[in-house]
Amino acid sequence: MAARRYSIVLADRTSGVVRRGTVSLWPALTGAAMLFALPVLVGLGARWSAQAAIADLGRSNAALQMENSSYRQATGQLTTQLTSLQTAVDALGIQAAVDPAASRAMDRLPAGLRSRAMGGGSVLGGLPPALGGAFSGQETTFGALRDLLTVLEDRLDIVRNGVERRQALAAATPSIWPVVGWLSSPFGTRRDPFTGGRDFHPGLDISADAGVAVHAPADGVVASAASSGNYGNLIVLDHGYGITTRFGHLSKFASRAGDPVRRGDIIGYVGSTGRSTSAHLHYEILLNGQLTNPLKLLAGR
Repeated sequence: MAARRYSIVLADRTSGVVRRGTVSLWPALTGAAMLFALPVLVGLGARWSAQAAIADLGRSNAALQMENSSYRQATGQLTTQLTSLQTAVDALGIQAAVDPAASRAMDRLPAGLRSRAMGGGSVLGGLPPALGGAFSGQETTFGALRDLLTVLEDRLDIVRNGVERRQALAAATPSIWPVVGWLSSPFGTRRDPFTGGRDFHPGLDISADAGVAVHAPADGVVASAASSGNYGNLIVLDHGYGITTRFGHLSKFASRAGDPVRRGDIIGYVGSTGRSTSAHLHYEILLNGQLTNPLKLLAGR
């Protein structure tokens, strides 16, 4: 069956010209349908595109939330580490301060003894080479910062150990006068009070009244407290780090072998036992077994 055809007549009233056009029904309907369907298709396409974009945004949002949570956790860890480091630095600032007199005396110790007591070498060093590339590759900034803080904590532990060693050495360095009195005989060559000849005096003679308290010049342990020939009643203190002190001619002991003592503790009393002409304290210092002039280490010298 032949398709229906329709004529469209257009007439110009002014000129009387008439124009005719012929249109087939189904092609016309098809064209009209396509005109109406185009906006619908465009709308559907826009909707599908919007849904895909929203889905992508949702996935991105979830990833950002996870990353944000990770950053918050990492920030919390860094804050804890920084607080710990600040506390350690503050504590080191307090611990690093030693008694000025002890510090001056410690500076006069032989370099070899100080180096051995402090452990030798520098307590600080550069960052490990492995950390140099921590900010490249797949390492995150927070990961690199955590590594850096860990290294700093390790360095602080080393510094803390050095500070503790310095404190211990300062406490063990004889830096105060062991008795209140006046210097009657110095360290070195002198005239022997018994023979009148030249003699080497291995310590200081500090004159004082009998019974005056003798104090430990530094922290240590009583190595011995007994009568010892010309020294009379003798106390020997071991301060560690190769430092030893001797106290002779005591009238009596206030400590015994094995007792721990702190700087300023009373260990005995002035007397005139042994080879002595009057009440006084004979005081010696040995560094690594070698006699040294006690005046080098006494405060104020």
